[in-house]
Amino acid sequence: MRPIVLSIVGATNSPVSPMNINTSPFNVGFEVVVTGTINYTIQHTFDNVWSSEFDPSTANWFDHPTIAAQSTSKDGNYAFPVAAICIKGNSGGGTATLTLLQAGIQ
Repeated sequence: MRPIVLSIVGATNSPVSPMNINTSPFNVGFEVVVTGTINYTIQHTFDNVWSSEFDPSTANWFDHPTIAAQSTSKDGNYAFPVAAICIKGNSGGGTATLTLLQAGIQ
């Protein structure tokens, strides 16, 4: 898969990045690069993001177990399938850039 890049500035939410749940192994690696001062959280959902009724503002979002309320550059992964991933800005005015790489897709 080509890298997916999502950026936020300050306390806002990025667009949602759907993942391919039909690939095996699922494995998604990611990095967050911070510029300036920002507090952010990586989130995922199991909701059907491919449905025409999907609304990111009412979806069930869960914080990544180790990359939540962070303020420095970090990396992490998802070893289990999730429907979509996003980055949420909690506070600050800096920039956080999330880059996602999923295994098994070209």
